Amino acid sequence: MRDNPVAASGPDGECPGERLLVLCDFDGTVCSVDMGNAFLERFAEGWEEIDRSYSAGEVGSRVAYSRIAPLFRANRSQVLDFVLRRERLDPFFPEFLSFCRRRKIDLKIVSDGLDVYIEAILRKYGLDVEFYSNRLLFREDDRIDFDFPLASEECGRCGTCKRSILERFRPDYDRIIYIGDGYSDVCPARAADQVFAKPILYEKCVKNGTPSLLYNDFGDIRRCLEKTSRTVLRNRQEEIDKNAGEQK
Repeated sequence: MRDNPVAASGPDGECPGERLLVLCDFDGTVCSVDMGNAFLERFAEGWEEIDRSYSAGEVGSRVAYSRIAPLFRANRSQVLDFVLRRERLDPFFPEFLSFCRRRKIDLKIVSDGLDVYIEAILRKYGLDVEFYSNRLLFREDDRIDFDFPLASEECGRCGTCKRSILERFRPDYDRIIYIGDGYSDVCPARAADQVFAKPILYEKCVKNGTPSLLYNDFGDIRRCLEKTSRTVLRNRQEEIDKNAGEQK
C-alpha cells in the first residue's frame, strides 16, 4: 500500500495532474443496512449456519451463495418490495457523491452483494453510479440462482473479486481510495492507496498491517478528504513561494 497523501483539488474543484478513483462497498457502507443479510433472513430459512461458516472464514462467499440458493423462496416483486421498505442509505452518501463529482473524482461501487437491490436502491434516490456485483436470477417457481460474472478463477473465494476490479482500473488512475466495512473488503484494501474502514474491516487492517482510517459515515470521509486537500494545497503553495524566493 502506498502512503502518499490524498490528492488535492485545485481552486476550480479539479485535481491537477492526478486521476483519482474512489471504490466503495455497498452493504453496510453506501447502504447502512446490510441488505444482503436482511433479505436472506427474510427469504432463505436456514441460511444462518452457512453465514457462520462464511464469517469464520471456512468458506468464501461464492460457496456460501451456492449453498443458500436452494433455501431461497421469493419472486422479484417480493424481494423489491422488501428491499425498498428496509433499506437505509447512508444519509451523507449523496453529498459525498456530489463532492467527488465537483472535484472530478470518479466513484464506483464494488459489491459482493446482489444487483437487484443495489440497482433498486440507487434508482430510488436518483443516484447514477456505476456498480459491480453478483447477479440474482429469478426463476418462475419462486426459486433463484446466483451468477458470479466478476469472480476470479485464480482464487474463486468471493463472488465478486473486488481486488481484480481495482487492479483492472489501476492503469487508468494515479490514486485509488477504498471504502469498506467487512470481510470481502480486506483483499482490495491491501491494494488501495488509502483506506477508510468501519470496525470489522478496520480490525482486519490492523491485524494484517494495512494502514486505514476508521469512519462512521460518508460525512467523516468527505471532511477528511477536504482537510487533506487544504493541507496539500497549502504545502504546494509554500513550495512555490519558496522556489520563487530562491530565484530572486
